[in-house]
Amino acid sequence: MNTPHRYVSGAIDLGEVKARAEARDQAAQQAAAGTGPAPYLTVTPQNFENDVVRRSLEVPVVVLVGTPRSPESEQLRADLQQLAEGAGLSYIVGYVDADATPEVAQAFGVQVLPTVIALGGGRPVTQFEGGQPADALRTWLDALVTQVGPQLSGLQAAAPAAEETPEDPRLGQALAALNTGDFDAAIAVYDEILAEAPGNQDIVQARDTAKLLQRLDPASRTEDPVAAADADPTDVEKQFTAADAEVVAGAPERAFDRLLALMAAVPGEKLRVRDRLVELFALFDAADPRVTAARTRMASALF
Repeated sequence: MNTPHRYVSGAIDLGEVKARAEARDQAAQQAAAGTGPAPYLTVTPQNFENDVVRRSLEVPVVVLVGTPRSPESEQLRADLQQLAEGAGLSYIVGYVDADATPEVAQAFGVQVLPTVIALGGGRPVTQFEGGQPADALRTWLDALVTQVGPQLSGLQAAAPAAEETPEDPRLGQALAALNTGDFDAAIAVYDEILAEAPGNQDIVQARDTAKLLQRLDPASRTEDPVAAADADPTDVEKQFTAADAEVVAGAPERAFDRLLALMAAVPGEKLRVRDRLVELFALFDAADPRVTAARTRMASALF
């Protein structure tokens, strides 16, 4: 192998189920120790991370990005608030005023007002644009709670620990495939598991990590991608490849810094770089301080 050792496929630990569970337990303990969340809130740059991203580790968070200039937005806002206040904290609704806080709206990549985005486990899971009748909203929210809610830790006090579920033996097959560089086989295993449990965010994360490794293809790479990118700081593809390599090497903060610098260096590619950053954020726990810091900087850079 001609590839530098720090880019080999074994550099990433794909067994992050335990770490994610511990993060969710911690979030639940923090919620139990406080006065409790409100079912409806106005989202600002100051509360975005704690009350939207981190809260979505516990229950689905429904974010309406709208404007008081739109009657459709205002009707959605009123309906969602009313529904949330009667939902017993099975989900939370946050309102983003795109006029007052455009940096928050841009962090979601919204193109149309109003847009409603549902987050679960720190990442978007579904969304729609435009208005909806209250009955359709209720049906959509019920489906969200049913399908996404069970994957999250919940806002209630932690229940007694359940008996540990044996690990799916297919995970070992996927890891073995990754260690031999057979990314297609590993991705196929993860897709098979997801076909049975589409809401399993840990498997989604593992599959997306395998796709990153496939994209980087470390065993076939003959040059150091970081050195190549440093020599050509405005080449978007080289910067993307270097960021992938830094994530694989266990230095995601360097990858985030690199892509945030790329936003400033090549302003015309901001949205494309934002999409790659969001993709890399999804490989880590949403409460990871490296992710929360980079996400905040990304919102400022977009604004």
